[in-house]
Amino acid sequence: MASVEAFDKMKQMSPEERVKDGARWKEWMEEHKASIVEPGAPVAKAKRASAAGVEDIRNEVGGYMVVQAESLEAAAALFANNPMIAAAPETRVEVMEIMPMM
Repeated sequence: MASVEAFDKMKQMSPEERVKDGARWKEWMEEHKASIVEPGAPVAKAKRASAAGVEDIRNEVGGYMVVQAESLEAAAALFANNPMIAAAPETRVEVMEIMPMM
């Protein structure tokens, strides 16, 4: 959900800043709780598996969350006031539709 850079900045926060940031997240999640299916989590190290083998990578994904909305546009609009974007304006949220298997 957030860029790797944003998570790197988060790691450098003071304990007081972390508490304040956590409170903003709780408030945002409470405001959007009807749409949140899975609150997700930050992601850690990554590997890429391909025909060439397995290698370490650093991708752009900092975390994930699953939401439910009427449309892709409505799902994206949920994140307009997301605390991560407010704290780090260079952050972006990419919203992808999950397609049904059958």
